[in-house]
Formats: sequence, C-alpha cells, structure tokens
Amino acid sequence: MQSIFSRAKDCISCCDPAEKCNLTHQLANDWNNQWVIIDDGDVVAPITEPGRPEKPHLVSPKNVARRRVHTDSGRIILAHALAHIEFNAINLALDAIYRFRDMPVDYYSDWLKVADEEAYHFRLLEKYLMDRGSEYGEYDAHNGLWEMAVKTADDVLSRMALVPRVLEARGLDVTPGLIEKLTAAGDDDFAERLRIIHRDEIGHVAIGSRWFHYLCDQRGLDSRETFTKLLDEYMVGPLKGPFDDVTRIQAGFTEMELADLREKQ
Repeated sequence: MQSIFSRAKDCISCCDPAEKCNLTHQLANDWNNQWVIIDDGDVVAPITEPGRPEKPHLVSPKNVARRRVHTDSGRIILAHALAHIEFNAINLALDAIYRFRDMPVDYYSDWLKVADEEAYHFRLLEKYLMDRGSEYGEYDAHNGLWEMAVKTADDVLSRMALVPRVLEARGLDVTPGLIEKLTAAGDDDFAERLRIIHRDEIGHVAIGSRWFHYLCDQRGLDSRETFTKLLDEYMVGPLKGPFDDVTRIQAGFTEMELADLREKQ
C-alpha cells in the first residue's frame, strides 16, 4: 500500500491544475477507503515552490488587477484571484499532511478533507471563468499564502495558527460582503459559488483552530498568549479588519481572541 505522505507530495508536485485536482480527489477517496497508510519512512523534503502552471505570473500584491464587482470584466478578475487562492489552498492542505509527521490519524483525515474541498472550490471558480471565455492563468496573481507556508515549515503549531487562523480566516470576514455585492450586481451564479465556498471555509478554519488548540495543550502552552506571540512574530503591520465575529466563533475563535485581534488592527 502507498504512503499518504508520498501521495500528498505527488499531488503538491503536480503542475497541471486539472491533474492536481484529480490526484487530490483520488487521494481523499483512497484514504477514506483505507487504501493508503501512514508510513513515515521517507525524509521530509523542503518544498520552496509547489507544482504550478507557467501562468499566472506571480507579482507583488500591489500589482494585481483591480477587482470591481459591478462590471463583467471586474467579476472575472475577482473570480480569477479567488481561484488562485483556492489553488494555493490545495497545496497548503496537502503540505500540512506531507510536512508534519507523528500527528494523530484524525489530523490527516481533517486536512485531506480540506484539500479535497479546496480542489472542488478551485473547479467551481474555474468553471465560472470558462463559462465567460476566460481561464485560470489569464491574469497576474501573488503568492502570499504559500510564502507563509514556507515561513512556518518547521513548526506545525505555527502553521496551524497562521495559515488557517490568520490568512485563510480573512476570507470569513470579506466573503459575506462580496456575496451581497454580487447579488446586487445581478450575478447570482457567482454569489452561489461563493456561498458554497464560504460554508466550507468556516469548517477549514475550524480545523486549524482544533489542531492549534490541541498542539498548545500537548506543549503545555496557553493558546491565547501563544497566538498573540505568533502574530507579533510573523505578521508585519496591523491586521486587516473588520472581523466577522459570528463566523469566526463558528470557526473556533474565542471572544478573547477576537478582542486581541481587534487591538492589532
């Protein structure tokens, strides 16, 4: 039987988006059927850059195209930006599996579920683009999510704190407003796709919260204090707000953590 770690690495290394999604879906299916095993025999290799197509070109966040929801072209640009986030999120979930060994079985089940759903989200947005004569890779994008994965590659606790609970949790704050704007613009198709994604992403951030708190307990650390310290260490400048308290509570944040986040805006 094949190892979940070698299979996850194969998915990460794949450059073709369609094939990466297929491999990810197949790995999730095989895991659920107990056709892959946890075998930590191979050495964990650094992955400075996951497999990705030649396009989109990666640029500074300040150089990406503007995303105006009241025009057809603006919504295509927005869908492309979100598709790129979801493409990166596939790799991030798979890397959380591949990189961090000796975690409980449920940890790998959780992150395979996330990877599987992120691949589905990418396809939802890719279909939106294709229906409008566009495709993934047509516009420039940035690489902020993966850069944080590299920075936290040495510590699973830091990864759980900063990728799902900071960077990905930002989507919980902004997506409801986007859905409202898209509905007002008459783009119910796009809005419905974002409703699906938003529902699933609450669960993804909750998984990050679950394992962050588990690791704090394992190490005898105060989770609130640890989260604040990691924010100070890794995040440059004030955090972007406002925060959606309702969905963040659903995703495993405490009222005290939300108060701490508001102080860092």
